[in-house]
Amino acid sequence: MIPSVRQAYNQQFSEEKYRRFIGDLNRIFHREITFRVAETPVFVGKDFEAQLRKAGDDIIDFLVRPDFKTITEKAIPEKLRVPNETDRSLFLALDFGVVDINGKPEPRLIEMQGFPSLFGWQDVLSAKYREHFAVPAKMQSHFGLNSADYRALLKQLLLDNHDPNETILLEIDPMKQNTAVDFLATQAMTGITPVHIGDLVRKGKKLFYTREGKSIEVKRIYNRVIFDELVKRPDLIMDFNLTEDVDVSWAGHPNWFFRISKYTMPMIQSRYIPECKFLSDFTQYPADLENYVLKPLFSFSGTGVIFHVTPDDLKNVREEDRSNFMLQRKVQYLPVVEAPDGHVKVEIRLLYLWEPGAPRPRLVTNLARLSRGEMIGVKYNKDKTWVGGSVCFFEGS
Repeated sequence: MIPSVRQAYNQQFSEEKYRRFIGDLNRIFHREITFRVAETPVFVGKDFEAQLRKAGDDIIDFLVRPDFKTITEKAIPEKLRVPNETDRSLFLALDFGVVDINGKPEPRLIEMQGFPSLFGWQDVLSAKYREHFAVPAKMQSHFGLNSADYRALLKQLLLDNHDPNETILLEIDPMKQNTAVDFLATQAMTGITPVHIGDLVRKGKKLFYTREGKSIEVKRIYNRVIFDELVKRPDLIMDFNLTEDVDVSWAGHPNWFFRISKYTMPMIQSRYIPECKFLSDFTQYPADLENYVLKPLFSFSGTGVIFHVTPDDLKNVREEDRSNFMLQRKVQYLPVVEAPDGHVKVEIRLLYLWEPGAPRPRLVTNLARLSRGEMIGVKYNKDKTWVGGSVCFFEGS
C-alpha cells in the first residue's frame, strides 16, 4: 500500500526467486510447508498503521473493563469449561479486512481470538522474505522489537520461569496440523516440545509425557488445542481431558478462546467493527440478507460460515441454538496489493501478548493473508497465485 515500495518489489520479483524462497522455507525444519505462502509481503504505510492501531485500541478498551469476565461468563459452554482460569488472556489476535469505505481503504474487524496464532512462524517468515526479496531495511514486521528481542519476549512469556522440559505445546496430532511449522519454530526458539493430547498420562492431578524414553512431569501447558476440533474427534483415546483439574499453569488458558471471540464482537462499539448481532436478539431478520454473513460463534478458520444467507438458512437454526449464531454485515474488500496481473485482497492479523502486570495487551507482531477469492481461505483461492499466508512490513514513524 506504499506505491513506491510496491513498484520496486514487483520489478525485482521473479518466479525463480519465489521457488528458491519456498525451497528455503521447506528446508528450515526439514518439512514441506502444507499451506500456500504468498509471493509477496504487504507494505503498510503510516496512515493505515495508525488506523489499525486505533481499531485495536478500541477493542482493547472493552477487553480491559473490570467487568469483562462477568459479562462473558455465558460465552463458555459449561461442558467445555476448564478449571483454574487465568485473570487475563496471554494472547490476543485481531483480524482486520482491508475494506472499501467510499473508495478508500479502512480496517474492519472480521474475527477476534483470545488464542495463540503463528507467533513463532511469523518471525521466521518475515526474515526469509527479507533474505530473498527487496524489503526496505527501515520497514519492520514486529512492533518496537527486533527479532532477537521478540524471540526473547515470546520465550519468557511462554515459559514463565518453568523448565522447557516441563513445558509442552499441547495439540491434537501436532505434526499432522497445517501449523506444524509454527510448532517447530516455537520449539527452536523456546525448547518447548509439541505433544499430542492423547500421549499425556494423568496420575491424580499430575500430568506426564514421554521424551527420549523418559517420563517427565508437565508443569506448564502452551495450549494450541481448539475445542471445535477436539469435540469432533470421538475417536481420540485420551487419559487426560482438558476440562479436568490438574496441577499445571497455562500459557493461554482454554477458556479465553470463548471469552474473546465472535461472542464478544456485538458488545463492542467502534467504527471498525461491522454491524453484528446474535440471532437470538432479532425480533425480525433483515430484509437484505444478501448483505450479511451467518457465522457460528464457536467455529474456527471459517468452518460453518454461510456467506450467501437465505431465509431457509435462518429457519434451519434451532431455536435453542440461535444464541450461538451471529449475523454480521458484509464488508466490501478493497483489493490493495498490486500483483503483476491485478490487485489482491488482504486481511491483517494484529498479534498481541499480555504481559503479567501490564494494564493492556502489547502489540508485538502480525500476519497477513492474501486472497483473490470471495473470502479469505484456501478453498476460495485454489489454483491462484499471489495469495496465501504472508506478513506485513510497516513503515513506522
